[in-house]
Amino acid sequence: MATRKQYTKEFKLDAVSLVVDQGYSRSEAARSLDINAQMLGRWVKELQSDDGQAFRGNGKLTPEQEENRRLKAQVKRLQMEKEILKK
Repeated sequence: MATRKQYTKEFKLDAVSLVVDQGYSRSEAARSLDINAQMLGRWVKELQSDDGQAFRGNGKLTPEQEENRRLKAQVKRLQMEKEILKK
């Protein structure tokens, strides 16, 4: 089974620029970059809807996401402590 190809943020921004700024169609740009047109369409949509937070990559959470993760872990820990104290 082939591994998934990962694209850098710069590559994605350049690809989206071909469509948005330079007027290429998604299929033309995708063909010239040897990528799937649907994937390029997702990148365009993500960049347009994500207020500069597009293409962050895995593991790079926004402060809100990091706090949410921390609070969920704290709730889980407190629930476990509560169950222990009930016994």
